[in-house]
Amino acid sequence: ICMKYDWLDHYLLSLSGAEKDYKPEWAWFRYMIRGKLFAAVCSPSGMKDEAYNGHDLVNLKCDPARSEILRAAHPEILPGFYCDKRTWIACLLDGELPDDVLRELCAQSHELVLRKLPKYVQREILGE
Repeated sequence: ICMKYDWLDHYLLSLSGAEKDYKPEWAWFRYMIRGKLFAAVCSPSGMKDEAYNGHDLVNLKCDPARSEILRAAHPEILPGFYCDKRTWIACLLDGELPDDVLRELCAQSHELVLRKLPKYVQREILGE
C-alpha cells in the first residue's frame, strides 16, 4: 500500500497495546488491542462500489453521531468499508484529509476499543 500518510503505520503501532497482523484472505493490515480491531488498512479493488474501489483506506471505529459530522465535513471520510457502517468509518488515504484529523481519528478509534476491554486489561495496557 503506497500512502501519502507514511507516518500512519508507525503511529498506529505506537498506541498503547497495539498489535499488527496481516489477513491474507482480505489483504488487510489489522491493528488490534488484545485481538480487538481498532484500525484496518487496505486497498479494495474489483468492487462494485466505486467510492472505495482502487483507493488506499483505513477503517476506524467511530462514534455514530460523530461519523455523520465527519462525513459531511470531509469528502475523504466514508462509511466503514466492509464493517458496520454505523460504528466504523473509512478514511481515504489518497485525498486531502489533514494529518492532524487522521491522527485524532486513529487515537479516538484506539480509545473506543480500549474502553470496551475489562478494567484490569486497560490498567495493564496503560501500565497503571
